[in-house]
Amino acid sequence: MNKILISLSLAYTVAACQQPSIPVDYLNADAPVEQRVESLMSQMTLEEKIGQMCQYVAPLHIEESKKRIKGEELIHNDQWGLYPGMSADSLRSLVKEGEIGSFLHVKDAKEANELQKLAQATRLKIPLLIGIDAIHGHAMIEGSTVFPTQLGLSSSWDNELLYEVAKATAKEVRATGMHWTFSPNVDVARDPRWGRCGETFGEDPFMVTQMGLAFTNGYQGDFGEDNVLACAKHFIAGSEPYNGTNASPMDASMRQLREIWLPPYKAQAEAEVFTFMAAHNELNGIPCHSNKMLLNDILREEWGYDGFVVSDWMDIERIEKLHHVAGSPKEAIQLSVDAGMDMHMHGPNFLKPLAELVRNGNIDENKINESCRKILTAKFMLGLFENPFVDEGSAAKELYSQQHQELGVEAARKSIILLKNDGLLPFSDQKKILITGPNANNHRLMGDWALPQPEDKITTIYEGFKQVFSDAQVDFVNSGESLRNPDAAALDAAIAQARGYDAIVVAVGSNSLRYEKYEKNCGENVGRSTINLMGNQLELIKRLYEINKNIVIVLVNGRPLSEPWIKENIPAIIEAWEPGSFGGLAIAEIVKGDVNPSGKLTMTFPQHVGQVPMVYNQKPSVFFHKYIDSPSKPLWHFGYGLSYTQFEFSDLQLSASEIAPEDQVSIAVTITNTGDQAGDEIAQLYIRDEVSSVTRPVKELKGYQRISLAPQESKQVVFELVADDLAFYDIDMNYVVEQGSFKIMVGASSADEDLLTTNLELTQSKSMNK
Repeated sequence: MNKILISLSLAYTVAACQQPSIPVDYLNADAPVEQRVESLMSQMTLEEKIGQMCQYVAPLHIEESKKRIKGEELIHNDQWGLYPGMSADSLRSLVKEGEIGSFLHVKDAKEANELQKLAQATRLKIPLLIGIDAIHGHAMIEGSTVFPTQLGLSSSWDNELLYEVAKATAKEVRATGMHWTFSPNVDVARDPRWGRCGETFGEDPFMVTQMGLAFTNGYQGDFGEDNVLACAKHFIAGSEPYNGTNASPMDASMRQLREIWLPPYKAQAEAEVFTFMAAHNELNGIPCHSNKMLLNDILREEWGYDGFVVSDWMDIERIEKLHHVAGSPKEAIQLSVDAGMDMHMHGPNFLKPLAELVRNGNIDENKINESCRKILTAKFMLGLFENPFVDEGSAAKELYSQQHQELGVEAARKSIILLKNDGLLPFSDQKKILITGPNANNHRLMGDWALPQPEDKITTIYEGFKQVFSDAQVDFVNSGESLRNPDAAALDAAIAQARGYDAIVVAVGSNSLRYEKYEKNCGENVGRSTINLMGNQLELIKRLYEINKNIVIVLVNGRPLSEPWIKENIPAIIEAWEPGSFGGLAIAEIVKGDVNPSGKLTMTFPQHVGQVPMVYNQKPSVFFHKYIDSPSKPLWHFGYGLSYTQFEFSDLQLSASEIAPEDQVSIAVTITNTGDQAGDEIAQLYIRDEVSSVTRPVKELKGYQRISLAPQESKQVVFELVADDLAFYDIDMNYVVEQGSFKIMVGASSADEDLLTTNLELTQSKSMNK
C-alpha cells in the first residue's frame, strides 16, 4: 500500500503543478486517487467525515437478530448489538443523512444494492464499504463455497493453495456486493482451551506469517473488481489468554511480543494489508483498543503503516464497561481514537460524542481527517465511486462455481491428517460399514463463521461414504448429536444396532456452528476448561470397541482435543478439523484409499489440559523436571502426520559449513518415496541456536516444502537460509545474529526421531536493528 500511495502522491504533485488553481472533480475517474480524496474531503463537514468512521451491522441483520431473541430481553449488546430505538428503518435513515460509511453482515447482493442506493441519494454520493467475516470462504452467505477453516488449511502446509482459496473467496465476496473481509486471522494459537484456534494458522509464528501473507495477497491482488480488502486481526496477543477464554487479559514481555506475536503482523504491514483490527483483550494492563503503543508507536511510527484500523465488535464501548479505564463512553472514544483507531464497529453512540470531542479540543481534527482519508482511499481504489452496485445475478454464477468446488475438494483432501493407522486403512474388503457419532451426518464440518447452507451444497461424512463406497452397504445410526446434553437413550439404541459390521466409522469432536444456542462448544467466545471429548463421546467409542475392534475415529473439531485412551486403543485415527463443504467426500476418499492422506499438524496436542501451554518451540527448561502423574511429552507433536506410503530423508548437505552474516546458505536434502503408492511429503526445516545470550527455543521452523513423489521416486529439496532467519532479540533487546553454532534439522516432523541434523557456524555477530 505504501508503494501505491507513493505513486498516487507523485501523480497528485504533477497534476497540482500543472493545474494549481483548478479543483478536481472527485467523481472524475481519470483523476489521481489522492487528489480525488482531498477534493472530496474539502467539501465534507466534520459529521460527514466521522460518518465514514462509523460501521453498523446491516438492517436485515438487525431484524433477524430481533427474531432470534424474541421473548428475551431486548438489549443484548454483547451478542447482538441491539440498542433501544435501533431498527432497520433507523439505520436506513442514518445512511441518508451521511452518518454511516460502512456496513457488515449484509444479507446478500440485493440488500447491498439497496443500501448503496440510499448512499447515492446523499449530498456527496459517497458509496458504502461493506465488510463480512469471510474467514474460510464466503460462508456467512447462503449458497457459498465453504472451505476448510484456517487451522485445517494450515495443515496442508501449502501456501499456494491458501492463496487460491483467498482468491476464490474474494471473488464470491465481490459477487454479493461486498468489498472487505475480516481475514486473515494471524493470531498465533498457543492454548487449545481457546475456542478460536480453528480460525488461526496454528502455533508457529513463521508459519502464521507465511500463510497470512498468502491469504492477504489472494484477497487484495491488485484491487481489481474481483479483489477485496483484507484485515489482519486481532492486534494483538489474544490467542494465549491466561484462562483460555476469549478476550481475557494477556500479560506479555516485550521479548515475547517481538518473538511470537508481532512478526505475523509486521509482515502484514509490510505486505500492505489495507486494514488492521484491534484485539478484544487487554495487553499488559492496557486495552488493545486504546493502546497507543500498539496502534501508533509500533504500527504507524515503527512500521510505517498507512492503512486503517477498525475496532472489533463494540470493543470501544468495553474500554469503559469491561476494562474500567474510562469513566464514560465519551472518554472511551477519546482514548481509542487518540490511540489510533480509525473506524468504530457498530453502534449509534460514536459519531456525536466524537464530534463534541473534536469541537471541545479534546481530539485533534487532523486525526479525523487521517482516518477519513484512509477510508475514502480504500473506496476509490476499489472503484466504488464508479460502480457501487453489483449485478444481482452474478452471485448465482460465482458462488459455489465448478472451479471453486474443485478447489474446495482439493483443500479438504490436503488438510486432513492421518494420526494413526495399525493396518486398518485403507479399507479393502469391508462390505458392511456403519457410520455413527455426533458429527457423522450434519453440517458441523463447516466450522465457525458459517451460516446454515443448502443441504445439496454440503457433503456430510455419511453422505460421503455412501457416495465413495457405492459397492458396499453403508448404514448410519444416530447416537445423539448433543455434546453438552448427551442423549443416553440414543447412545444405547446406537450400540444395539452396531453389531455385525466389518468396520465402524465414528465421527466425534466439537461443534462450532453458530446460532445453535445451547449446543456450540467451540469457536468464538467458547472457551473450555478441559480439552477432552465433551459429553458421552468417549463412552460411545469404548462401548463400540467392545463390539468391534475395527474402528476408525474421525475427529471433526476446531481445536486440539486430547484423549490418550483413543490413541492407545483405536487402530485408525483421522484428524479432519472442520473441512468444509466437501469434507465428507474427502474423508471417505481417504478411508477407501482413493486419496493418500498428506496433512500434518500445525498445533501440538497435549496429553491433557494440565500441560497447557504446550508448543513445539518451547524453551529448554520447560520439562527440566517431569510430571510425576502423567507423561511430559505431547500426545501428537507439531508437524506430524502419516501417509499410506513411506518416505525416507537422506543426504542432508549444506552449501557451506561456515557463513558470515551477509551470506546465505543452501540446505539440500533428498526425499525418497520407498513405498508402493504415490504420495505427498512435507519437508520441514528447523534450526536451534546452540549457545546464545538469552534462552532460545529448542526448535524453530524456518521453512517447509510440499512435494509429490511417485513410488520409488527421489527428489532433492533445497532451502535457503539468510541472516534474518538466525536473528533474535538479545539481552538488551537489540535484534542481532550472534556468532556461534546452529543446529540445522530437516525432516518429516518436529520430533527428534524424524529429523536429520548437521551444524552451521556463523563466523561473526551483527546487529540487525533497522
